[in-house]
Amino acid sequence: MDVDTAARLRLLGDPTRLRLLRLLSLESLNVSELTGVLTLAQSGVSRHLGLLRDAGLVAEERAGGYSWYRWSRDFAEGNGALGSLHTWLREEFARPTAETRADDARLEEVRRLRKESFVDTGAERRQLVPGRSWPAWARAIGLLLPAVDVADLGCGEGYLTIEAARWARRVIAVDRSKDVLVRGRELARRRKLTNVTWKRGDLERLPIADESIDVAMFSQALHHAEHPDVALAEAFRILRPGGRVLVLDLREHGETWVRSKVGDRWLGFSDERLQTLLRAAGFTQTVVRVGARRTGDPFTVLIAAGTK
Repeated sequence: MDVDTAARLRLLGDPTRLRLLRLLSLESLNVSELTGVLTLAQSGVSRHLGLLRDAGLVAEERAGGYSWYRWSRDFAEGNGALGSLHTWLREEFARPTAETRADDARLEEVRRLRKESFVDTGAERRQLVPGRSWPAWARAIGLLLPAVDVADLGCGEGYLTIEAARWARRVIAVDRSKDVLVRGRELARRRKLTNVTWKRGDLERLPIADESIDVAMFSQALHHAEHPDVALAEAFRILRPGGRVLVLDLREHGETWVRSKVGDRWLGFSDERLQTLLRAAGFTQTVVRVGARRTGDPFTVLIAAGTK
């Protein structure tokens, strides 16, 4: 065994570097994307990448304003002393674990976001359509809606709140986290929006008056509620007669890592369970259907609605 091979083996004794190399065997990724997939600090990811690059295992290239990382050509082709290491890693990476399945799920989310934002990864584009934008279409559809009072329940940092504020008469944004509400307020200030009220509160005890809202929205929030039935009953309470509830959430899945990584209480809901919850809360004209689904992605998004 030569000195370089021994040094590389010592380098790969770190599980994080193995995870990183495995991801780069599947896709060219930038530091921000790797940070999201590995759920690590950006500084740590950059350090690991530097070590792997210095060892000749990873290459860096600039494209579209980003630095993209992938396996180096010699490593990818298994040239010279890297051949046996390449073969061994390929065999190891072919054995899935709970951790690699979680990495793959987060990688699918990166791919989805790329597709929506048309990020240039340096690869050949299959189609170029200047100006195409799904966010723009969402805003355009919003212009068809009447002026209504909206509640964004479990609003997080307020991205959906901001979009709703473009067409709603007013929006009440509720979240239990003080920190995310601060960031949401700052975002609204930068966008010069004055029709948003930010309130700290729990989904199961909303700080909103009875029958004061026309549209109540749960965007990927219901699976964080300890009692989803109580949260939906609260949405029913704050809605005016004729008001609508809109739910975007995950279909039932088996990705248990979301409990510890992102704090999910429920692993999604079956279509039938979501229907039952809406009807038990008092909603009529209920509908549940698939909102988004991609091959290879363990997460399917359900959309559901009901009327008071």
